[in-house]
Amino acid sequence: MHPTHHQQPIHAAILTVSDTRTKADDLAGQRIHSLLQEAAFEVVDYQITTDEPLEISELIYQWCNHANINAIIVTGGTGFTPRDQTYDTILPLFEKEMMGFGEIFRTLSYEEIGPKAMFSRATAGCRHQTAIYVLPGSTNAVTLAMTKLILPTVQHFVGELNRL
Repeated sequence: MHPTHHQQPIHAAILTVSDTRTKADDLAGQRIHSLLQEAAFEVVDYQITTDEPLEISELIYQWCNHANINAIIVTGGTGFTPRDQTYDTILPLFEKEMMGFGEIFRTLSYEEIGPKAMFSRATAGCRHQTAIYVLPGSTNAVTLAMTKLILPTVQHFVGELNRL
């Protein structure tokens, strides 16, 4: 029988990538934080960084090597403006990419916002037994990804990453 990992404890880190947000006005990061807590998952760290590849990658490396973090959720910097560096920075850090995450996210987004959904470069993958999700910076996009995709499956994802 295929394991389901329903009891897998989740210890998450949240990263908001923004040149302008602070913790006081980071609605997307706050939404991720509250949804994780409502699901009884632990938030180990929550940071905001500018859209600088070195800062983003340093935090991802640090968290993937942290013994008590097994899921990372990143919001912001996934679009097509010149400053949007998140996707391009994190994608090469993945050991494996979860192609279906971005596909399903864009399909669900299309139902809400129409063809502009194709501009999202949301994705997910893993590094060192750590699940990593990369989401747009809008609160609506974060809510959609968290409620429809991440919260229902993150325990299974982390469980699979730690299977022998």
